[in-house]
Amino acid sequence: MPDKVFLNDNLIDVDEACVSVTDSGFLYGAGLFETMRSHNGVVFRLEDHLGRLSSSARTLSISHPFETAYIREAIDRLLQAQQLADVRLRLTLTNGTMTQPEEQRKPTLLITATEFRPYPEEYYKTGVMVILCPFRQNATEPTCGHKTTSYYPRLLALNLAHQKHAAEALWFTTDNRLAEGCVSNIFLVKKSVLHTPPLETPVLPGIARRTVRQLAQQQSLELVEKDLYISDVLEADEVFLTNVIMEVLPVISVEKHAVGDGKVGPITQRLREGFLRVMEQECRRQE
Repeated sequence: MPDKVFLNDNLIDVDEACVSVTDSGFLYGAGLFETMRSHNGVVFRLEDHLGRLSSSARTLSISHPFETAYIREAIDRLLQAQQLADVRLRLTLTNGTMTQPEEQRKPTLLITATEFRPYPEEYYKTGVMVILCPFRQNATEPTCGHKTTSYYPRLLALNLAHQKHAAEALWFTTDNRLAEGCVSNIFLVKKSVLHTPPLETPVLPGIARRTVRQLAQQQSLELVEKDLYISDVLEADEVFLTNVIMEVLPVISVEKHAVGDGKVGPITQRLREGFLRVMEQECRRQE
């Protein structure tokens, strides 16, 4: 069976899917995307993803006329066609073609589904290294804190990390506050207290980030959202990264600096186990 995608109301073969050369997302990066995970055929926290998409669309003037029920049905159709239970989904939304008057433009909606490929299990057993990103996050840049299709700076930084055999690069703001990873949110643990940059930094309101905040409350862990700096990272007892694909990923070194004792910390481990339980509970196979 050929791979399928959902594009503008239709489920079609991937080789037949076409987006106009005048599409605003192609020409100007005027679009948004969501990376989601389907486990046992159920999308993890779909409503949270679609809520974030809608919020960003309103803020950035991206046309978004699609109801949640419509998108849910489109995803279900795609998952059934692909016949995969554990899937990495990507939803892309742009303002559509630029050749029509603004009031007549129809947005482009593309949903793809590929087999879920987890990070290597060794990453979770022994932890990963991260580097410090040489680029800076500008809090006054209007797309900052939104998941836009103008993603190339993130990919450049991530490629630099991979060249140095690191899993991620940590971004800081132009005034040197800790922000996030290229594709992740970041948490620090100091004296059994969780710390993470506030959304106002700004950082992406990650779905996994929100899940970890809820887990911290359930596990009676103190969580502080405040401005953090490189000194906070280097003095942390534990560091971990989050997104719905990597889940809770332990960091054991920042370049040549060991985090804590250089091993996966107990709080990181507890939160990862809790995250996996939440996913199993919320993504039970539907008969």
